[in-house]
Amino acid sequence: MRLTPVLIAVLPLTVTAEQQKPLGGSLQTWFEWFDKAKSYIPNAASAPLSTAAKAASSNVVSLTKDNWKSVLKPSTSDQFEGPESWMIFISGGNKTCYGKCGGVEQAWNKASALLAVDPSSPRLAYINCDKQPVLCSIWATGPPKIWHVQLPVAQADQSTPATTVRIIGLNTTTTTAVDITQIHTKRTYENKPVYEGALHPFNGWVAQYGLLTPLGYTLYLFAIVPSWAFMIGISMFSRYFM
Repeated sequence: MRLTPVLIAVLPLTVTAEQQKPLGGSLQTWFEWFDKAKSYIPNAASAPLSTAAKAASSNVVSLTKDNWKSVLKPSTSDQFEGPESWMIFISGGNKTCYGKCGGVEQAWNKASALLAVDPSSPRLAYINCDKQPVLCSIWATGPPKIWHVQLPVAQADQSTPATTVRIIGLNTTTTTAVDITQIHTKRTYENKPVYEGALHPFNGWVAQYGLLTPLGYTLYLFAIVPSWAFMIGISMFSRYFM
């Protein structure tokens, strides 16, 4: 390719004009190009976290009204010297948590990813009260909470000690993944009293008499029936019998 006399005359002027550009303009152009290039570089740190999150989600058992009794019992395949510990996250959506559990859900997901790689961590489970309203009624619980459950191991005489339950309430705005992991790592669950009420799902007298599930359905029915319907029913009852 041959350079014409016009191009030869213009090139020195172009170089001179480029050299006379302010330093700030050159740096701004460089940063713009750098930002564009950086956007094409994959985030290496996010890949392990995403992989860990997926692994953690596979280790979190979703509890339902049909499977919770079979899931929450000591495993016969493991050799436990003491109680088998569980951390059960109680969450919900717009109906039961009024749309405020999003931040706590993110904290739980991060914490469960961290706990998944800790061989000493408790087993993890999850209950969504929007999807499992009957189970939450059976347990007489609501979001956002973490139930720390210690399932006892049967003794040599075939007797089974009581299941220890501690209920940790979670703040929808300030709870972090560190707070959740410290329930295990720093045993902060021990700061909560052991629940021993009548509605204890394992050892309460309601459960011992087989009334837990019927009571749960009753409480659920009261929760979904509007108050005006009860008022009409009471009015009709009073007129009929009085």
